[in-house]
Amino acid sequence: MQAIILHKTGDVGHLKIEKVEDPKPKKDEVIVKHSAIGINFFDVAFRRGQYHTSTMPAILGMEACGVIESVGSAVTNFKVGERVAYATGGLGSYAEKKAVDQNFLVIPPATLTDSQVAGTLFKGLMVHALLHRVYIAKRAKTILVHAAAGGVGHLLCQWASHLGLEVIGAVGSDQKFSVAKASGCEHVFNYSTQNLVQAVGKITDNKGVGLVYDGVGKDTLEKSLECLWPMGMCVSFGESSGVPEKLDLNRLVANSLYITRPTMALYKANRIELNLSANEVFAAVEKRILKPQITNYAFKDVAKAHKDLESRATTGSLVLTF
Repeated sequence: MQAIILHKTGDVGHLKIEKVEDPKPKKDEVIVKHSAIGINFFDVAFRRGQYHTSTMPAILGMEACGVIESVGSAVTNFKVGERVAYATGGLGSYAEKKAVDQNFLVIPPATLTDSQVAGTLFKGLMVHALLHRVYIAKRAKTILVHAAAGGVGHLLCQWASHLGLEVIGAVGSDQKFSVAKASGCEHVFNYSTQNLVQAVGKITDNKGVGLVYDGVGKDTLEKSLECLWPMGMCVSFGESSGVPEKLDLNRLVANSLYITRPTMALYKANRIELNLSANEVFAAVEKRILKPQITNYAFKDVAKAHKDLESRATTGSLVLTF
């Protein structure tokens, strides 16, 4: 089969398409032949070396949609020919096929395309965790979402708006205003050209927000804390601008602030929770609560997709297709 191999960390030139041996299923695994592969900023972070893989060379990628080609001897809940998807089974989806433990599989509805599934599942599960598990977002009433036009951001704003939250969206360029607005943001500003804290202060009459979702990291984390009202929470769920400097816990004292760094796969590790959450995500797409904006790239164009994502030129979700 063909796979995208990362031989060493660094720029997109280190991603090479090569032929490798087809995977064989262990007793609890199935072989999924991929039709669409989701791209996430975590893939970029692994490629750059921000996060470390257990082995090298490595196959990146965390989610995909496809059809089961074969099953292990102990697999009883899935059968050959069934369409499935996964987003919590670890790295390895940047390939034509992957061996996946049956406990990580979910069944998408027939109403959604392969690209919709691959472009929504990982990010949708992340959004589900952020809004409903990490913190009950409705308690915050007013929230700030960084990268509001990005893959996670545009879905997070859509679902938060549906829940009745006042959503303030921060974007990195004026060209992304329309996407953030269409995603349910009542207020949008460009944090590249405007002072983040002052912009939020102006919108909230200097009261601040109850909850900040920060997937940017180094460039914004300190300022995110300044945007919170007393006893507010900062949810740092990504580091697209790099790893933040060491956090001085005394920064939290004056306003008794909270900060957390959630991992989606851990929140969805329980099989029942994974199924329930995935079904809620898929239902939200079917009901148009979530309207994923998806850009498809050919499998061979993975380097271009990474480059576009890393430059912050993209909006919505990116998907590799065959």
